Amino acid sequence: MNKDLQNLRFQINEIDNKIIELLEKRSEIVKNIGIIKREKGLSFYSPERENQIYKTLDSLKLTFMNKNSLKAIFREIMSASIKMEEPLTISYLGPEATFTHQAAIEKFGTSLYYQPEESIEDVFFDVEQDRADFGVVPIENSIEGVVNYTLDMFVNSNVKIVSEIMVDIKHNLLSKSNSLSEIKAVYSHPNALGQCKNWLKKHLPNAILLETASTAKAAKIAAKDKSAAAISSLAASSLYDLNVLAKGIEDKINNVTRFLVIGKHIPSPSGEDKTSLMFSIHDKVGALYSILKIFYDNQINLTRIESRPSKQENWSYIFYVDVDGHIESESVKRAFDGLSEIVPFIKLLGSYPKYIK
Repeated sequence: MNKDLQNLRFQINEIDNKIIELLEKRSEIVKNIGIIKREKGLSFYSPERENQIYKTLDSLKLTFMNKNSLKAIFREIMSASIKMEEPLTISYLGPEATFTHQAAIEKFGTSLYYQPEESIEDVFFDVEQDRADFGVVPIENSIEGVVNYTLDMFVNSNVKIVSEIMVDIKHNLLSKSNSLSEIKAVYSHPNALGQCKNWLKKHLPNAILLETASTAKAAKIAAKDKSAAAISSLAASSLYDLNVLAKGIEDKINNVTRFLVIGKHIPSPSGEDKTSLMFSIHDKVGALYSILKIFYDNQINLTRIESRPSKQENWSYIFYVDVDGHIESESVKRAFDGLSEIVPFIKLLGSYPKYIK
């Protein structure tokens, strides 16, 4: 072997040994932190602490290391740390290989236990009934818009939003077949079919489009029928042994889905937070203006506002808003108290750190 190469590899081995030694020391501290959290009844997952670490990584000036790669390394370190403190269970909208599964792993790493569920409702129930410590559900897509069912679940649920995740969505056409000419039907979640409709019209104009509960479910169906294809993730192609007939078939670039992590406790302020609220308003002239004025008077930025039928009576609506800031900040708390005085119903859905890519 070349002596220079051998010498460099020796240096790497020495560095690896130091890294392992430091990780061992870190693990010892993590164990002690777990003991304190258990004694004080604190949550074993701290989104605010997670964001502080990611912000520190973002601030580093690196010469060779890619920041996204460094973040992935620390995600797994934190995942292993959480497992040492308490082996948490994460419920998600399944089955395995859905984009929600991908989001859950991106948030919590590979060391924890993942529990797939067939519906968003089941994920909420898992958290409410302590069958899972946290849940991951989709809330909106940059192309298709809001996931109404997730919004509706918050009306009667006591869970809180504790974190958020943004995932770039890349759709792929998967099949047992090797050729587009053999495809007679395409299965997928309705959102995925909608996000790929122009590509499908151009390349598979005669194929029947069939909706499924998830993109992973579509892949499972396609695995049993050579004349069928599924729009799904690359992870699903490996899981169900499918050929990738086409990659990146979404009609628009920058296709991003936002996911929420739900739990039972509101995290402490991280310094860069978001608060989600829901409220109804009185049916009178200027009612919505009065609401918006409270946010304006307190210099609070609204980042999203959605309305949904309340399902309590005809033509009554519930509004969902995301605002900058944590509920513990003076301005957000003042706005919340002001709203409480003029609306018939208001609910704090959560205050949580903003997503850091």
